[in-house]
Amino acid sequence: MSALFSPIKLRGLALANRIMVAPMCQYSAENGAANDWHFTHINTLALSGASMFCIEATHVEATGRITPGCLGLWNEATEAALKPILASVRKHSKIAVAMQLAHAGRKGSSYQPWNGGQQIPLAEGGWQTEGPSALPHKEGELAPLALDAQGLKRVRDAFVAAAKRADRLGIDALELHGAHGYLLHQFLSPIANQRTDQYGGTLQNRLRYPLEVFDAVRAVFPNDKPIGVKVSATDWVEGGWDLEQTIEFARELKQRGADWIDASSGGVSPKQKIPLSPGYQVPFAQAIRKATGVTTMAVGLFGFRD
Repeated sequence: MSALFSPIKLRGLALANRIMVAPMCQYSAENGAANDWHFTHINTLALSGASMFCIEATHVEATGRITPGCLGLWNEATEAALKPILASVRKHSKIAVAMQLAHAGRKGSSYQPWNGGQQIPLAEGGWQTEGPSALPHKEGELAPLALDAQGLKRVRDAFVAAAKRADRLGIDALELHGAHGYLLHQFLSPIANQRTDQYGGTLQNRLRYPLEVFDAVRAVFPNDKPIGVKVSATDWVEGGWDLEQTIEFARELKQRGADWIDASSGGVSPKQKIPLSPGYQVPFAQAIRKATGVTTMAVGLFGFRD
């Protein structure tokens, strides 16, 4: 039997196979709240035969959304909107349900992809974004505000509050989004992080805030429920975040109890040059697994070849 279809256990979660339906942003929420679209999307994929389904990037603050249509879990309304959806999944499927907790940082306040995906000006309903440094994602955009000590605590507390809400909803596992140029990845990458305090500069300093967030979430999520982290293994930009640094990050996460590393890449800079090919990110997962022994996931351009 293929290893793909063999069982695996992550803490107290026993999975019949090693296939997870990846989190897919739908950009269709209303003030962060799930609706009929999400009911159909989630319940359909819950019947796929995969052992785990991961709910799309679910933002811990309204200002942490990528777009106005992004899903959130920051108040009672957003929590309540997910209850009937998850109740239906539990009624009809035995699939494990994970949730990806996210904060877009400087990549927030953007139009949905079908509306161009560019930053929304403040005058047109956009919002002031935040990040590790006051550096815009690309030239011409409104720069984010650099998070100060109070802001860092607020965002960390928002991740904690969302994790508690996820547990109340019966979510089986969490994945922290530390990839694709969003806030936690921004702290990791020297392209986005040019701080001169304890959160910037050296690799250990750049790891500090994402690790603090992980520790805080792990402390409040039940011990028998697993938590993984999605990473961009490389920025695909010279002088940026790379595989060697990712491996060091994975080592630190494993020591803190991370149950998997989900290896993706890119997203922090429009200057990236990605050599796309089938399964092009699998070697990242293999290298992380070999160097650290942590359970890994591989994503991107999987399919049939003749």
